[in-house]
Amino acid sequence: MKPTSVFRCQSCGYQAGKWYGRCPDCGAFNTLAEERVAPPRGGPVGRRRGPGAAPSATPRRLAEVTTGDVERVRTGISELDRVLGGGVVPGSLVLIGGDPGIGKSTLVLQASGVLARAAGPVLYVSGEESAAQVKLRADRLGLAAPALYLLAETALEAIEAQVETLQPRVLVVDSIQTVYLEALESAPGSVSQVRECGGRLLALAKAGDLAVFLVGHVTKEGALAGPRVLEHLVDTVLYFEGERHATYRVLRAVKNRFGSTNEIGVFEMTDRGLGEVRNPSAVFLAERPQGAPGSVIVAALEGTRPLLLELQALVTPAHFGTPRRTVLGADYNRVCLLLAILDKRAGLPLQSQDVFVNVAGGARCQEPAGDLGLALAAASSYLDRPLPPEVVVVGEVGLTGEVRAIGGVEARLREAAALGFQVAVLPRSSLVAGADYPLTVTGVGTLDEAIGLLVK
Repeated sequence: MKPTSVFRCQSCGYQAGKWYGRCPDCGAFNTLAEERVAPPRGGPVGRRRGPGAAPSATPRRLAEVTTGDVERVRTGISELDRVLGGGVVPGSLVLIGGDPGIGKSTLVLQASGVLARAAGPVLYVSGEESAAQVKLRADRLGLAAPALYLLAETALEAIEAQVETLQPRVLVVDSIQTVYLEALESAPGSVSQVRECGGRLLALAKAGDLAVFLVGHVTKEGALAGPRVLEHLVDTVLYFEGERHATYRVLRAVKNRFGSTNEIGVFEMTDRGLGEVRNPSAVFLAERPQGAPGSVIVAALEGTRPLLLELQALVTPAHFGTPRRTVLGADYNRVCLLLAILDKRAGLPLQSQDVFVNVAGGARCQEPAGDLGLALAAASSYLDRPLPPEVVVVGEVGLTGEVRAIGGVEARLREAAALGFQVAVLPRSSLVAGADYPLTVTGVGTLDEAIGLLVK
C-alpha cells in the first residue's frame, strides 16, 4: 500500500518516508514538513501514461520541423528589450528575481502597461497586494492602459480559469512564491508548491503562445528562493541587482533561450518609476577623481554591450597579523590571485598589505579582461602614483604574469573613444597589424611591462 504522506525538506527538496530532525541530504535542521501524496493526475508535471494510452506526439525528422517566424513584442522599455534579446517572445516563461524593494514589481507593471497598449490584453496577478494597491502604483507611474487587467488571487486554479476567460497575450504573476495548488497541502512558497505551480504555468504558456512573467523572491544569499528546478523550467532568468537605497539598478540575464546571456540593462529609480540609462558608461564615470592613485578605467564587455568602469584600489600597511581583503563588485578569489601575481612577478610586497577593491557606481566587473586594470590599480595605490587620466586598460593576466588576449576589442575601443579617451593599453597578442583603431593603442606582453609603462 502506497503511503498517504511524505516528509519533504523545504530547503533542498529531499523526500523521506518519516520525519527527521535534521535533513539527511543538506543537513538543515527542522526543515522536513509533512505533505499529502496527491493521487495521480494529468497535470503538466509528473504525468504518467498507462501502457495502452495513445502518445500525445510522434517523432519527426529534424528536417521536417518548421520553426516559423517568431515575432517579438516590444515592451517599450529598450533596456528590458535588450536583456530579453529584442523583446518578449510569445509562449516564453520569464523569471525575474531580486532583493525586496529593488523594483521588480515596478518594472513588470511599467512593461505591462506598454504591452497592454501594443499587444492586447495583459493580466497582472498580484498575490502580495490588493488591486487597489497596484492601482495606486500605476497612478504614480502614470499608466493608462484600458487593456491591463488586475487580479488579486493566489489560487492557481482560479488564475487558470481567468486566463481561459480573458485570453490575454501576457500574464504577470507577482510572485510565484504566493501561488498555490489546492491539491497540495503544503504551504505556498514550499518546494513542492513552487515546483508544481511553475510546471503548470509553463504548460499554460506553451499551449497558447502566452508570454508569462514570474516575479521571484530571493534568499539571504541572493539566490532565487524555491527549488532549482524552477530556473531550469523557465526560458529566461533575469536578476535585478543594486542597493535598495542607491539610484541605479542593473537588470542582468543569466539564462536566455532566445538571446544572449550576461546581457545587462541599466535603470535609474525616480519618483516616476524606473527610467532607462542609455549611456551607462558616462554615468559610472561621472564622479571619477582626477589624478588619484589607485583609480583606473577598464573597458568591460557585458554581453554585447561595452561598458567603461572605474576600478578603485586602496593599499595600506596591515596593522594586525592577517592582512585584510575587501572586494566590492569584483571576484574576491581573482583579486587574491592577482595580488599574489603582483608579489611574485612584479616584486610588489602586497601580501603584507591591507587591500580594498571597489567597482565605482555599484557596477560589477567579473570578466577576466578586467585583470590588468585591477592589478594596475593595486600597483598604483601601493606606489602612490596615479595613472594617466586619458588611458583605458583591458587585458587578462596569467599566473606567470603574461597579459593574454581578449575578445571584443573593436567594441571596447569605440566606446572608449566616444567618451574622450585617447590611449588604450591592450594585450599585444590582441592587436591586428594594419588595423584602423579609433584611438592610440599600445600593446603589452607582461604585467611588469604594463606597470613600467603606466605607473613607474
